[in-house]
Amino acid sequence: MRSRTMLWWGFGMLAAAALLGAVIVFGYTEPPGFDRWWNSEIVENRADWMLSFALVLDHIGGGWVAILGVPLLVILALLLARRWRGALFAAMAFLASAGMVQLLKHLFGRARPEDMIVASDFGSFPSGHTANAATIALVLYLLFPRVWVAIVGAAWIVAMALSRTLLSVHWTTDTVGGALVGAGVVFVLAGFVLPWARTMSERIPRSRTPAAPIG
Repeated sequence: MRSRTMLWWGFGMLAAAALLGAVIVFGYTEPPGFDRWWNSEIVENRADWMLSFALVLDHIGGGWVAILGVPLLVILALLLARRWRGALFAAMAFLASAGMVQLLKHLFGRARPEDMIVASDFGSFPSGHTANAATIALVLYLLFPRVWVAIVGAAWIVAMALSRTLLSVHWTTDTVGGALVGAGVVFVLAGFVLPWARTMSERIPRSRTPAAPIG
């Protein structure tokens, strides 16, 4: 994918997230019908094992674990692999994604579902957990473009999004917005620095040409 294409995708996703938030918050006096329907279905059909699974993802995808723990593990792994440029790209993506999420949360100030199971911070839109999952998944795929990385990353994003609605801390559209923000930020950054970030950072020693024999 060319740099210009990634920029178009990135800015398009961020614009779509902002438009979605504006339509939901300013265009409806209550959550849209799909959000209310899915929330009621989840409440009626969730099982104990679903809640246990969702609580694990809540811990992994939020708080200090998501803000510091997981990003630092990804960055450390890249550094150990001698990919310091990739590590810097990942760090920039994590910071930009978290900043964009907080900006939109305070801009829209959407109320969370009333029946949420765990405590959470201000603003329901967009989902920070889902945005973080999308950021991690896309960063790793762009640095290591393999089919299995894409499949695992997509599954991680979907699982995180479902876990947020299972705990009733987010509406479904919040998770869609979060995925758009997380992926959009990464695409924008990738459009500027991905070729540089993909370059192996270790210095390759120059091969020495044997000296020609004298005489």
